[in-house]
Amino acid sequence: MDETGDARNSRAPARLIRIRTDDWPERERVAMFRELHGRDKVRVEPARGEPLRIDATILRAPELAIVWGRRSPLRSDFADGNDRLVVNLGGPAIAAQFGREVPLERGDAIALCGSDRGTLTTLQTGRLTTLEFPHGALFPLLKQTRQGRARRIPRHSLALRLLRGYVHAVRASDAIDTAGLPPLAVAHMYDLAAMALGAAREAEEVAQGRGVRAARLQAIKNDILAHIDRGIALGALAKRHHVSERYIRLLFRSDGTSVTEFVREERLRRARSMLLSPRFAGRKIAEVAYEVGFNDLSYFNRAFRRRFGCSPGEMREMIRRSDST
Repeated sequence: MDETGDARNSRAPARLIRIRTDDWPERERVAMFRELHGRDKVRVEPARGEPLRIDATILRAPELAIVWGRRSPLRSDFADGNDRLVVNLGGPAIAAQFGREVPLERGDAIALCGSDRGTLTTLQTGRLTTLEFPHGALFPLLKQTRQGRARRIPRHSLALRLLRGYVHAVRASDAIDTAGLPPLAVAHMYDLAAMALGAAREAEEVAQGRGVRAARLQAIKNDILAHIDRGIALGALAKRHHVSERYIRLLFRSDGTSVTEFVREERLRRARSMLLSPRFAGRKIAEVAYEVGFNDLSYFNRAFRRRFGCSPGEMREMIRRSDST
C-alpha cells in the first residue's frame, strides 16, 4: 500500500449506510434489497420459510468498505468485482467460489475474490463483519494470486485476531465519521487482511512494519483501558500478548508516547469527565482520583493541573458557577 498518493494524504470521503429490513414490508424485502443495495451484482435469498432479516451498517469509502451487523439464515451472491474478507461471528456457514465449498465455524473467515461469483450461506441467525476491497484490490497483494481464494482462515490465526481487534477499534473510534476513513487506518486494514491470506514478500514486509505493529499496539491499548482503574503491570501485559516488555515500550515509543504517559492521560481524561458530569457531583475529589486509578492524591492534583490548567477543585467550582448562572 503506497501512502504517498493523494488518496492516502487526505481522508477518503465516506458514506454511512444503514440496512434494517424489519422496517420494510416482509413480502417485499428481497425485492427492496435488490433495488436499494444489490441490483444484479449482490443478491440475497432467504432460507426456505425464513423472512429476510438484515440489521447492518456499512461504512463505505472509495478504497475500503466495512460492513457489520446481523442477518437471518440466507444465501448471498457477490458478483460486483470487489474482493471480500468475511468474518463469520455467528453459527455455521458455507462459502463457495471457484467450484469449492468451504465450511466456516464461528470466528472463522473467508476471502472471496472479485473476479468470480462467490456465495456465502449462513445457516443460523448471526453476526458478520466484512471488509470490501473495491475493484479487486486485495488479492494482488498475495504471494500467489490464487492462494487465498476460497480458503478458510481459522479463528485462531494471529493476523485474523489482530485484524478483528483493529477493525473493532476503527469502528469505535471518534476519528470515524461520515467525513471519511483515516488513510492510515485504511492502509493498516489492507496490511492485516493481506497478512491473514499470505502477503507477497514486499507487502508482508510493509505489513509487519506497519499494519501488524499498529494492530498489536491497539490490542495492548484496549487491554490497558479495560484495566485502567487498577495497577498496570507491564510484565503481565507482555505475557498476555505474548511479547516482551521491551517490545511494548518500543510500540508506544513509535506512537510518540510511553505506557506510563498513555495510562496517566487516560486516567486524567476519565477523571475530568467525572468531574464535569452531574452524575458524580456528590463524589469527593479523592474518590474520583482513586476510582480512575490514582493512588496518590497529591500527585493526581499536580498532574491534573499540568494537563488542564486548573486543579480538580477549581474545575468543579467553574462547573457549579456556570450551572448557577
